[in-house]
Amino acid sequence: QVQLEESGGGLVQPGGSLRLSCAASVSIFSIYAMRWHRQAPGKERELVAGITSGSMTNYADSVKGRFTIFTDNAKNTAYLQMNSLKPEDTAVYYCNAERLGMDFWGKGTLVTVSS
Repeated sequence: QVQLEESGGGLVQPGGSLRLSCAASVSIFSIYAMRWHRQAPGKERELVAGITSGSMTNYADSVKGRFTIFTDNAKNTAYLQMNSLKPEDTAVYYCNAERLGMDFWGKGTLVTVSS
């Protein structure tokens, strides 16, 4: 079992930045991959970014060059640095961990990009 707790969401103006955090209840070394997904109102949940235990990363085309996913192994925490935010980035952001073939999810954190 892996518990995930997200934080860092909030209201930001277009062009601004936010950093989301996802703290895991187990050693991050035991997790195959950590990912950020988001779900905007009226839309399906979509993958935003992922990072494997081997530090391979992938990003949705819509966030490439603006978002960066990374981990702090000492803190068992994954981060999503979001720059140049746009109104269309508004969504609930969910952290996901894949461990031993199972998926675990956090409760989500709301990001609102608006002037």
